[in-house]
Amino acid sequence: MPLALLAAIALTIALSGCSISGKEAGQQAEAGGGAASEVNEEAANEKREEAAETAKNRELLSQLEATHREEAAEEQAKKTEKAALARAKKREEKAEKEAKKREAAAEAKVKKREAEAKATAQTEREAVEKKEAEQKQAARRKAEGERVVTTIGETG
Repeated sequence: MPLALLAAIALTIALSGCSISGKEAGQQAEAGGGAASEVNEEAANEKREEAAETAKNRELLSQLEATHREEAAEEQAKKTEKAALARAKKREEKAEKEAKKREAAAEAKVKKREAEAKATAQTEREAVEKKEAEQKQAARRKAEGERVVTTIGETG
């Protein structure tokens, strides 16, 4: 909006200028030949001044437009940078989440292996204890059987 406003003001100034109305031109023509050349000279000076002012206004307008483009480019760069940072943060959070998942899975796997090893060790211990108990019981039976045989042999 400010750019359009400045352009309109510059255009108004350039067009308004100090132009000569038809009535004034007729009066100047009546004034005579010397006055006519003076009027022509003044008109030429006014045209040069208007041209210079128009050029100056165009330069100002050009500078304003360049500033506007530069600000827009900076704003776009900031938006792009902000979006890139947001994407990077999102990727980082996702990677962190995945790392936590892998770590939890690894811990669960270790716990499972430990539980399996403990269960296997317990089963083996129980099997050994059972075997030892069976061997003791077999030894007792054998000893009992020998006592019975010895007792029968002594009584017989």
